[in-house]
Order: sequence, then structure tokens, then C-alpha cells
Amino acid sequence: MSDAARPPSLPSARAPRPASAVSHGVGLAGLAGSLAWIAFAYRHHLDGPYAALTHLVAVAVPMILWSLLVDRVHHNASTGIDWANPRPARETLDISLTKLAGLWATFAGIALIYFTFRFYWVGTFAFAMWCFAWLAPVLFLGSIPYMLWIDRRLVQPRDGCWMLGAWLTGQKGIEAEPIHAHLRAWAVKTFFLAFMLGVVPGGFRAFIDGDLSVVLHDPVALAHWLITLMFLIDVAFATVGYMLTMRPLDAHIRSANPYAAAWMAALICYPPTILMTNGGPLDYRPGTAEWSDWFAGHPVVLAAIGAVLVALTAIYAWSTVAFGLRFSNLTHRGILTHGPYAVSRHPAYLSKNLFWWIATIPVLSTGSWVDAARSTILLGAVSGVYYWRARTEEWHLSADPAYRDYSAWMKRHGLVPRFLAWAAGRT
Repeated sequence: MSDAARPPSLPSARAPRPASAVSHGVGLAGLAGSLAWIAFAYRHHLDGPYAALTHLVAVAVPMILWSLLVDRVHHNASTGIDWANPRPARETLDISLTKLAGLWATFAGIALIYFTFRFYWVGTFAFAMWCFAWLAPVLFLGSIPYMLWIDRRLVQPRDGCWMLGAWLTGQKGIEAEPIHAHLRAWAVKTFFLAFMLGVVPGGFRAFIDGDLSVVLHDPVALAHWLITLMFLIDVAFATVGYMLTMRPLDAHIRSANPYAAAWMAALICYPPTILMTNGGPLDYRPGTAEWSDWFAGHPVVLAAIGAVLVALTAIYAWSTVAFGLRFSNLTHRGILTHGPYAVSRHPAYLSKNLFWWIATIPVLSTGSWVDAARSTILLGAVSGVYYWRARTEEWHLSADPAYRDYSAWMKRHGLVPRFLAWAAGRT
């Protein structure tokens, strides 16, 4: 067998994988809390919005405790906090007041966006707006003691928030780029948190309302129910990640992606700017049918395909769980190298796209061969968008030497990159 034809070998023990910024334990702690609450809610049929919000607490609290008590992330140098030498309050008071001006101006801008655009008051977004209306006074008042406390301990308290406040109050020493970085980070939270929080109740209710007497006797129903569970966990971890971007947890945003191409690729995958929705330019569903329709009457095939789809969704959810407190799109919050990220640089995108191709089978059509060709091309375009997202994320993260080390290791030892290289005939 020639070298080019050899399958990829196992990673060499002489090349250890770069360390991950997040431990296995924090995600597992959150997963344990998630499953415990889901089991309790299912047993007592708690399927309302308050039960769904409690699920977020059940995910967040174990991860916070693990991070602080076990991983002791608050002592990481990457937090930018010096706990041993807090400055006197009088020395940082002016800094804190300036930062509060910048933060409150940011809050005001976000409120204006939510107030102006009507789509935030209909559908799933309406629940998020209800939550934000209750949270707004808490965030406003809580920001005062938090800012006064944290600025005494920050090594560099004059960050982008301070720069924005200083610009608004006519102070000197202003730099534009920290302000832009601050606004990009909050733009990520503004766009994605409203969507994530909005879909929390629906996914929770869909799983809790599942009837075991039905799903255990129908492979298709069982697959859909388990897939709902995977997405329920994924959304909970993602929502918590967007909410807890805090330095004491070392979960703050180091940087938001500065490339317009990255923002474009990400925003067209989520409401309200999504292009893949029903009737959208990249809607590949017309003329197609679900996997359960194509193989109806073949229970073994249905069970096998259902198991594959559940496994792919589990990988997708695992990719989010692996972030612990740090998940969010378009940001750098520490480099992950463990779990599914030891196999692929983009396990979530890979598993999601494989799921769509297997679940839809676009080459089969309920109409003509033209419909099949159109659906196949459009789903290929959707996968191309996710490849685009992956590449623009790599542009951003490659500014960090830790990611460059991880990427180099993955090329040599990662199972998916090595398999793809072998399949393409590259040694």
C-alpha cells in the first residue's frame, strides 16, 4: 500500500495535545445539573416558562461552583484581576463612574434597538423581551456595586467600556479600537442572546410533553424526542454562556470577531436575518421529504438512521457543553482543545451539516429531478455557508498563538483533518 493510500494513523504519544482553556469538569457539572432538573421536571410535568428558566439556573450554578471552587478560574492571569493588591476605592472611583457612563450608554443603545425593531416583539423573541424587562433594573442597579468592586482589582481598568464613557464625557486619552471592540462584544450579546433566550421555553416544553408510551414504541418518535433533548441542552448552555461573560469567572470576551465576512456568515444563519428559513433564499426543503417518509415501513432502517441522527445531535450538543460557561458565536473566550475539539476544529458545524444531509436526502424528491437538483444545490450552499463561518472563525482565532498551536496539532493528529487529508490523497 502506498503512503498516499494509507488511512490516518492514531495521534502520536510524543505530541501532546495543547492544553484546553476549559476543563472537562465544568461542562460535566453543568450537564449533571441540567439532566437532574430535566428529570425532575419530566416526572412532575413542569413544562412552563418558569421551569425552563429554572433549567438555566440548574445549568449555570454547578458550572459557576466548579469553576470557582475546583478549577479556581478567578486566579487565572487571563482574568486581568489582581486579587492580592486591591487599590483604594478613592483611586478608582473616577474610573468606575466613567465606565458606568459607558456601560449605561451601551444598555441604552441595546434598549433602543429592541424597542425600534418590531420583530423583537413577536414570536419567540417576545419571551426574551419579557425577561429583559424584568432583568433591566437588576442589571442597572447591580452594575454600580459590581463596577466599584471590580475596578479596584483590575490590572487595566481603562478598557473599552471606560474609553466609551470617557468619549461621552469629553475626557482625554481616548483610543478608538477599544471602543469598537467593546461595541462588537455587546453587539454579539444583543443579537444572539435575544434569540437563544427566546427559544428556551419551546424546546423545554417539547421534551417534557413527550409521551414515553409512544416514543418507546416508535423509532421515529424516539429519535425526535432524543434530538429535542440534545437541542434543549445545547440551547441552555449557549444561553448561559451569553449571559455570564464575566471576568471573575474567566468567561469574559477576549475579543469579538473583527471581520465583516464573519458577521455576515453568522447572521444569515439566525433569525431575524436567517436565509435558510422556510421561503428564504437558501430554503432547500421544497420538493423534499423527511427521512421518516422515505423509509416508512422499514423499522430497522428507521431505527438505524434515527440512531445516527441522535448521535450527530449529541455531538453537536457536546460541542456546546464543552465550552462550559464560555459559549458564544463570533468571539474568542479561550481556546478549546478537549472533547470533540480533540477530533475536529469545528465539530458542531460538521455534525449539524451531516444531520441535514442524512435527514433530508435532497437527491430524493417528491417532485421532479429538477426539484431534487435544486434542493441538493441549495443544501450544498448552506453547507458552504458553514464552511465560510469556520474559515472566518479561524482568521479571528489565529491571532492567538494558543490557537495556532492547536491548529497545527490538529493538522498532524486530529482524526477528522487527517481523514480528510487521506481522502483527498494528501499525505
